[in-house]
Amino acid sequence: MAKQDDYPIYYPRPLRHLSVYLAGLVAGRLWLKVLIGLGLGLVVGTLLGPSVGLVEPATGTLIGNWLAFPGQLFLATIQMIVIPLVIASVIRGLAASEDLEQLRRLGLRVTLFFVVTTGIAASIGLWVGGVLSPGTLLAGLAQTELPPGDPTSGAAMPAVEDLPRTLIGLLPGNPLDAMVEGQMLQIVIFSIIVGIALVSMAPDKARPMLDLLDSLQQVCMTVVKWAMRLAPLAVFGLMAQLTTTIGFRSMLGMGAYVLTVLAGLLLLLGVYLLFMKLAVGYPPLRFIRDSRDVLLLAFSTSSSAAVMPLSIRTAEDKLGVRPSISQFVIPLGATINMNGTALYQAVATVFLAQVYGIDLGMGSMALVVAMAVGASIGSPATPGVGIVILAMVLQTVGIPPSGIALIMGVDRILDMCRTAINVTGDLVTCRLMENWSGTRLPQEEAPTGNSG
Repeated sequence: MAKQDDYPIYYPRPLRHLSVYLAGLVAGRLWLKVLIGLGLGLVVGTLLGPSVGLVEPATGTLIGNWLAFPGQLFLATIQMIVIPLVIASVIRGLAASEDLEQLRRLGLRVTLFFVVTTGIAASIGLWVGGVLSPGTLLAGLAQTELPPGDPTSGAAMPAVEDLPRTLIGLLPGNPLDAMVEGQMLQIVIFSIIVGIALVSMAPDKARPMLDLLDSLQQVCMTVVKWAMRLAPLAVFGLMAQLTTTIGFRSMLGMGAYVLTVLAGLLLLLGVYLLFMKLAVGYPPLRFIRDSRDVLLLAFSTSSSAAVMPLSIRTAEDKLGVRPSISQFVIPLGATINMNGTALYQAVATVFLAQVYGIDLGMGSMALVVAMAVGASIGSPATPGVGIVILAMVLQTVGIPPSGIALIMGVDRILDMCRTAINVTGDLVTCRLMENWSGTRLPQEEAPTGNSG
């Protein structure tokens, strides 16, 4: 029997401690406070905005900007800490693997599953958007109310002859530059290489590096803990600012679009529950009950990175996933598994195409799916990043990115919902990989599922 010291397995004590704190936030109804903040933000923004006009537009904009300060601080804090958190979590998760062969099998399966399910999610989004056609209700609005210009830059798909250079570019020649520029996919690849190297080393040589990463993870989790206190105020301020700028009447007109995205997300949730039932034999209602706390927190924070500790704890304690799998899949999934975001991008693309009167052919739809899959991989697991990715998708298929101004007002609500679906995908993947991987080490015995 192998001794525990024979393997450089590091259990996430700081993650577990913070996960208890995050679970306490759920017990303290953080999600309810966020919803209250959301409603109050809509009311305050309506009173200050053009719909009611209690104050001058310039004054309302000024007040809205100050109300959004806690929200901007929350976003900046999460964005600041997500890179060191992903580095520490991915490397330590890889180092918890038993051997290189197990790591190779797990990595290929996880990556392939993420890519396939992201493609499925984008396809569902295109189908739902085409069937419900929410943009037809606002046809003609683009010419009268949407601002001209390109608010953000996009990126085109690389040509075939450029693919070798593009693939080589995924390897960070200077990891520090990748961190400064926020190139998340390069950062993940760098972390994977370091983690594999640590697995290949003797345990006593790898231990100092893992101890350092353990301390880094504790620092990151402490900062995340501070940021969580701002969540209700953040949502209140951001919603107040958006409603002040756009007006409540315009947001009401987006109801069909919101319902279309929510319908697509519910279909994607059904696909996940079907995976759990057919491949694992895990009852859907039991899965929802076991993962309820982390899904509520993901909904409240709009950040899969912020709830990463509670996701790992839920996977291990409730779903019966071993640490070597949960500590690898969850951080990796927080970076490259953006299924809810991909579905949202597909629906938004169809919606804005309908608003602008642009006909999306089969080639354009296939390109939307490919772009949604490619752009979601490596995007930061932080609130609001879906809008940036959406601009790239829109420009690729010839839709003016200025249309984003139309959907910005409801993006906060949808961001909360799609983040919960993203986290659901991470948990489902963990459980599937647990079933499809090899036997446990003796010290990794975990419960096979706890319905409590």
